[in-house]
Amino acid sequence: MTANLRQAAGSLLIVGLAGTELTNLERAWLKLVRPAGVILFRRNIADAAQTRALLDEVTALCAPNAFRCVDVEGGTVDRLRDALAAMPSAQSVALAARQKGKTGLAVEHGALIARGVKAFGFNTTLAPVLDLALPASAGVMGTRAPAQTAEDVVEYARGFLAGLAAQGVVGCGKHFPGLGGGMRDSHLETPEIRRSLHDLWREDLAPYRTLRDELPMVMVNHAAYPGTPGKDRPASVSPYWMTAVLRKRIGYRGIIFSDDMEMGGILKFLPMEDAAIAAIRAGMDMLEICHSPELILRADEALITEGERSASFRKLLLARAAQTTRQRARLFANSVPARLNVRQFEALRARILRFNEIVTQAQTSATNKETQPA
Repeated sequence: MTANLRQAAGSLLIVGLAGTELTNLERAWLKLVRPAGVILFRRNIADAAQTRALLDEVTALCAPNAFRCVDVEGGTVDRLRDALAAMPSAQSVALAARQKGKTGLAVEHGALIARGVKAFGFNTTLAPVLDLALPASAGVMGTRAPAQTAEDVVEYARGFLAGLAAQGVVGCGKHFPGLGGGMRDSHLETPEIRRSLHDLWREDLAPYRTLRDELPMVMVNHAAYPGTPGKDRPASVSPYWMTAVLRKRIGYRGIIFSDDMEMGGILKFLPMEDAAIAAIRAGMDMLEICHSPELILRADEALITEGERSASFRKLLLARAAQTTRQRARLFANSVPARLNVRQFEALRARILRFNEIVTQAQTSATNKETQPA
């Protein structure tokens, strides 16, 4: 029973690493945990060949059909900018698409990001952002949020997801149920977003409702929504948000994925052990822990221990592991993306740079129109 629980617990974790090569310590705990996959950051990425070698070695120690995740949204969140080329932000692409009347720009944005992450051996990018670009969150979100209205967010995200899908890369809509009204950074503390349930349902949640069947994964944030039945609990440990709203009311059937469980937004609310158990109980499918081996092991052991202690949690853990194993097999049935030769890699870099020029020209044109006298 303990072996089954250990396998199940590990298969619900996405883990991070320290550097560009595996350490002996990392090899040891990866063999013990056997996580569902890995997420890499700029600290882990030097070039395409090194990244592929690292991903190959790590995923050989993971569960089958492993996640190979990276954050490439474009703009300020782009882990490949130094190793490939900088991608334009979601907001700039969405604005350019509206100005030029070309919804194909969002498709191309998704396709280029997909081609980029595939070149480095990844199968998943944690994008698109579905948050609204509201004034309250401008200082925190910057250009990550595509647009101010739900309709414009949906238009951008639908094209972006189509571009990813055409290249066989899995995307993830984030940050459910919405950070558009947040004035604090959940990396540091738990934001309290004081938007009414009516406004959240009509605006912030509209992209998730509309794109329900087009999102392979949804990432849940660590903000609290005191004006709703979720009250002061971060959404990432809230049965109201994940089970009552996302699963039942919206009818979402894909993978529910946590934002980094190392963030202050959750760890200032609950210690890692309690947070991991609460998140799974509340409806989370996958827990992302992006750096600390200690926290990864503490979460893993907490899930196992709770499964040994509680028959109901053991049943839940085993069922969740079986479900996500089937989902991974469906999402990642294809082999690892093919390598690009030098000529192909440089052609991709040139295409990204040209796409940046197109987006910048559209933005400049829009700014000029706004500043022209009436």
